[in-house]
Amino acid sequence: MTELNIKKQKKILDIENIIPAFLFLIASVSVLTSIGIVITLVVDASHFFAEVPLSEVFSTELAPLKAKNPSFGFLPLIMGTIVTSIIAMLVAAPLGLCSAMFLSEFMSPQKRRVIKPIIEVLAGIPTIVYGFFAYNTVTPLLMKLVPSLEAKNALSPGIVMGIMIIPIVTSLSEDAMSAVPEAIRQGAYGLGSTKLEVATKVIVPAAISGIVAAFVLAISRAIGETMIVTIASGSAKNFTLDVTMPMQTMTAYIVEFTSGDAGSGTVGYYSLYAVGLILFIFTLLTNLFAKYITKKYRREY
Repeated sequence: MTELNIKKQKKILDIENIIPAFLFLIASVSVLTSIGIVITLVVDASHFFAEVPLSEVFSTELAPLKAKNPSFGFLPLIMGTIVTSIIAMLVAAPLGLCSAMFLSEFMSPQKRRVIKPIIEVLAGIPTIVYGFFAYNTVTPLLMKLVPSLEAKNALSPGIVMGIMIIPIVTSLSEDAMSAVPEAIRQGAYGLGSTKLEVATKVIVPAAISGIVAAFVLAISRAIGETMIVTIASGSAKNFTLDVTMPMQTMTAYIVEFTSGDAGSGTVGYYSLYAVGLILFIFTLLTNLFAKYITKKYRREY
């Protein structure tokens, strides 16, 4: 072996030793970013919890801008987030699942390659556009059907959020259904099942872990939505289940305060991080639940 070939091999070995370290560094970016976010939330939220007792945090009185004795009860924000997210899932879950069933079981592969990307285009529309659509189009239409509906309400943004997350439910559910082996379908057809029976009684149960994961991911997206609820839901801090009234979500509260209403270093300022920490815990729990369901009901073929 010539000296030139030996040098080339050494250079290749050096590169191969460097590449794993480089890839590890790239893979660590997301982990380090997550750790940094958690540390920031916990450290700054600790300043808030040092001043405000938990009994007040989990109360219904939220008036952070009062000149005297401001109150920081976050239950109205939590209620607003839960209500709008439930409305969104009531819209997205049936429409998204039915769309996925149609794409997977009733549509030809050629048409599926055209229709599926069109549905996924909805996910690329900026959320602020959805917000104005909810406020200027959906709300006036709903006010004709529900006379008691106020201009700012929880129903309209909830419905539009549901429309926004339909592509998540549809795409991921369709992927889970398509992963079910063709032999299972053919076996069901051989027993005399119709296409609808195969889709609803065979394919959906077989792909249930992926479908549930799609639902939970969509819920996480709805919980973290900001602009739609900020524009269409209002800033009223009502602790109610009445969807015709304005409600404020946790993300909308953060937007309201970061616009300059809270002075840096005040209790109101640190309340932003407390709400952000609660929101982070919400999404973390939903993702852990999705992982548990996926692991428990996962079927390998």
